[in-house]
Amino acid sequence: MSEAFFTSREVLPGVHHIQETAMGVCFTLIIGEKQALLVDAGYGLHDVAAFVETLTSKPVTLLLTHGHHDHVIGARWFRESYMFAEDQPDFALYTRPEKRQEILKQALSKGVDIDGDAYVNAPIPMPLAMEEKTIDLGELTVQVMHIPGHTPGSAVCYVPEHKLLLTADNWNPCTWLFFPAALPAEEMRDNQLRRLSPLLFEKVLCSHQPMLFDRSDWENFFAGLTDECLKNAPPVDTGKAMGIDTHQASPCKDMIFVFDWNKTAFARKGR
Repeated sequence: MSEAFFTSREVLPGVHHIQETAMGVCFTLIIGEKQALLVDAGYGLHDVAAFVETLTSKPVTLLLTHGHHDHVIGARWFRESYMFAEDQPDFALYTRPEKRQEILKQALSKGVDIDGDAYVNAPIPMPLAMEEKTIDLGELTVQVMHIPGHTPGSAVCYVPEHKLLLTADNWNPCTWLFFPAALPAEEMRDNQLRRLSPLLFEKVLCSHQPMLFDRSDWENFFAGLTDECLKNAPPVDTGKAMGIDTHQASPCKDMIFVFDWNKTAFARKGR
């Protein structure tokens, strides 16, 4: 039954990029010879763990890249999960019953069949705090890196055997950096370039697109995200920014970067 609520594509051998059909968010299952790693778990409207069992019989560890609701409420279907400690406060904030009630309303408006009471009230264990490490899955390894940006505890994963980078929400063609806990735009950019540029990745998966991107897409985005680009970015009304002064930069063709203007050095100098 769980297959009706998810779609999955094996984008590389042992790498399944999964999409939660009704809500559109993606997460990734990496299957090695000995065990598997699930990177994020989506909104959790339906049984993520049961769907993962249709893809592998190996033991699965759940890693959460950051604490936002569209990536972590699916942890309710697992006994435990892991994330960087800096995002545990966001996890608590974005999994509270009031937030789940908001998501339930969205899902019902889309005609999703769901046990609403269980969704709103089911306990979700606080993720265990983790450190940067390399996880050996057997034939495939995953280097888990702490790259503050989208959130203070954002995790990025690198699979060297496939030269694959999983950026979660730290990068995608429409990158958001305006949530209250997000880092300033310049810091987010510099953290990415300093830590990730040396890696030999050739392909990129993100959390809000079902397809593989080339390294050149990532490079073009950050090459265009200069101080001048940020400084000249016009205001934009996101409609969801909680009164935050959001601006939208266009670092390269067909990609945008929406950020909190007041956290930038340009805004601070003008005060």
